[in-house]
Amino acid sequence: MEQLRRLLRERPPMARELPVFDPAAAPPDPASLHVEWLLGAMAAEVPDAQVVAVSTVGEDHHPDARMLVLRDIDVAHGAWSFQADARSPKGRQLAAAPWAALTSYWPALGRQIRLRGPVEAVGLERAVPEVRGLSPAAHVAALVGRQSLPLSGPAEFERAWDAAAALRERDPATAAPGHTRYSVLAEEVEFWQGDQHRRHVRLVYRRREDGGWHRGLLWP
Repeated sequence: MEQLRRLLRERPPMARELPVFDPAAAPPDPASLHVEWLLGAMAAEVPDAQVVAVSTVGEDHHPDARMLVLRDIDVAHGAWSFQADARSPKGRQLAAAPWAALTSYWPALGRQIRLRGPVEAVGLERAVPEVRGLSPAAHVAALVGRQSLPLSGPAEFERAWDAAAALRERDPATAAPGHTRYSVLAEEVEFWQGDQHRRHVRLVYRRREDGGWHRGLLWP
């Protein structure tokens, strides 16, 4: 434990050259800036740049979080979308409390994006595969389902996977029950650019009643 404490003290984060962010040049809406930063992260070959932390609240009022793939950013409506099984813990949590927070973090660039807002859910059971946007493996995983339920062992999982893969082979358009697209209609979005000298930059957007955005700086 002492070794860990020493390393935590002696290895400061952001100790490297990082991009410069000029908030004065940022676009008037946060979705456009998120697209810009995400494309930049992908161009820099940041691993899993499209993965976000999705935070919800359980029935016990305790926070919960997990990593999911960001499926879309709707610039016109300021909505960020991901997909999940409505029968999963996160699906049940969103049904009971339809609010969520999303967090992106790209260590190589020292950039973080946080947003939160109410959530709208749209079932994708009848959507064509292109709309669902799933890779073959992700489609099979969705057909397997049973997320977070107890598993007796690897053999049980392999049998379920093989059965789902065979189902997809017979009908590539088959949809998984409960497969749902969730869209976070952001009310607040914060962009954080780290700096190796701790002179971080924080820009926040807050949605106005008319649907536009107010933006301003925050103390780091």
